[in-house]
Amino acid sequence: MLRQQVLYLWLAEGALDTPTLGWAFHDGTAGAGPGLPDGEPPYRTGQAALEDGWCMLQSPPPYPLQAGAEHETSYLPNEFVFERRVELDPA
Repeated sequence: MLRQQVLYLWLAEGALDTPTLGWAFHDGTAGAGPGLPDGEPPYRTGQAALEDGWCMLQSPPPYPLQAGAEHETSYLPNEFVFERRVELDPA
């Protein structure tokens, strides 16, 4: 039986080879599949997630940079969404 795991990575820029700033993991296996480490981001870059077998579902659209807005808080704009399908033992 297949179950989905979803990984969100927020990167420093809109390119997959830039550093990971934040991450979230959603586990459709209810803990029966492989997990991710606590604390540190599971991958240094989005490229590393691809190399480990994650499939990218969504990359961020380009956005205009606005002078003077560097110090304002908002959502993290460089969000990449990855997924993997995990085969679980039906027993």
